[in-house]
Amino acid sequence: MKKGFASDNNSGVHPAILKAIENANAGHVVGYGDDPYTQKAIGMFKDKFGEETEIFFVFNGTGANVLGLSTITQSFNSIICAETAHIQEDECGAPEKFTGCKLLPVEPVNGKLTPELIQHHLKGFDFEHHSQPKVISISQVTEMGTVYQPTEIIALADLAHKNNMFLHMDGARIANAAVALDMDFREFTKDCGVDVLSFGGTKNGMMMGEAVVFFNPKLTKLTKYIRKQSMQLYSKMRFVGAQFQAYFENDLWKQNAAHANKMARLLESEVAKIPQIKLTQAVEANGVFAIVPPEIIEPLRERFFFYLWNDAKNEVRWMTSFDTTEEDIYGFTDLIKQLLE
Repeated sequence: MKKGFASDNNSGVHPAILKAIENANAGHVVGYGDDPYTQKAIGMFKDKFGEETEIFFVFNGTGANVLGLSTITQSFNSIICAETAHIQEDECGAPEKFTGCKLLPVEPVNGKLTPELIQHHLKGFDFEHHSQPKVISISQVTEMGTVYQPTEIIALADLAHKNNMFLHMDGARIANAAVALDMDFREFTKDCGVDVLSFGGTKNGMMMGEAVVFFNPKLTKLTKYIRKQSMQLYSKMRFVGAQFQAYFENDLWKQNAAHANKMARLLESEVAKIPQIKLTQAVEANGVFAIVPPEIIEPLRERFFFYLWNDAKNEVRWMTSFDTTEEDIYGFTDLIKQLLE
């Protein structure tokens, strides 16, 4: 399949990650996480987020979100999120099925929630006829390719904590956000009041495996049981741990994300030169959103696959990856120009 711009999930696995898996594939180690690879990886997470942090590895992003949210909610709670959020749009109702909670979607501004936008959902506290708001969930990077600034995260965390709620962050593209912000992970998560973080690696060069990061260890007394019941406990966990070791060593995560973000900016600059295309979002990470003349969408998708974001508006989403090249960008934009002639 020719490289396209559909999703950073469509990219391959970084060679250093594959090598780490191969190196871990020797002999026997204890399963379910009691192995040196997993323990070293957990130590690397603690180095980045603090010794008191608790980390639980899972298979995928949906599993990470479900485990994190299940740990901090009861079935009578509700979870406030953007209507574009992955937990709302792309997880087949898994968060609602496994937590039992209502999702309360909010129309975001440029992909982001603000205290003002969610204020109307902060009601019914201690009233048994009303689901009890318990979590504000945000995505970093957002589904619109935008990045929350630390001050925006602090405002949401303060609002959540003022109402005895938690702030959850879906960090499927957290590496791209860290590069965009030029910050360490901790600076815009734990230090800003985030309580639970879904830490992604698959979209940035890993094969599989994500992490759920809890910044308050008191929250995790039951998490290991919830992980097992939700089928996210990997028996051969060393192959997740080995990947995260390689991911963090020599800042591979940063190299991959920086390249993906750079390619998105290049794509932005090239399509901005084409008057028939209108960019709809600021390009802050590795996603480009644009309104495209409808007659070129299908011919373009046949050569470089991508997804329609909003059919009614002919708005498309183009994602770049760690393995996107300048040649991919120029080949894509040259074809756009040819189709518009």
